[in-house]
Amino acid sequence: MIQVVVAVIERADRRVLIGQRRKSDTSPLKWEFPGGKVRDDEAPEAALARELREELNATALRSVEIARVTHQYADRPDTLEIRFYAVRIADGLLKPAVWEQTAWVLPRELSSYDFLAANSRLVADLATGRIKPGELLLAGGT
Repeated sequence: MIQVVVAVIERADRRVLIGQRRKSDTSPLKWEFPGGKVRDDEAPEAALARELREELNATALRSVEIARVTHQYADRPDTLEIRFYAVRIADGLLKPAVWEQTAWVLPRELSSYDFLAANSRLVADLATGRIKPGELLLAGGT
């Protein structure tokens, strides 16, 4: 099983950051949240911090796990265990390095984007307000 960590970054105006995969990536032009694979020698939170540095030049200040799913894509042999985190990052200019484009969108707008299938439940929970990342970060986390 491959472990994956994903960050849901919400600004003060409630918009969340999403990115569109490059044309040359697997699942080309699908939308996703920042994150990636956990290395064998990493804790999930350390992997999350590393991925945010690599993908966005961002520093994670606080995180709290908000969802966990297991997913297998039909065209890939490995099952993914995906941990979604609400993440607060340090102020500063983000420098997206891995996407075709990025967008800050309101949770209710997420359904108009073509997301990776593994993100579908989280997208629905964010869009309907069942999960509110900013509130969860205020309640606690690491």
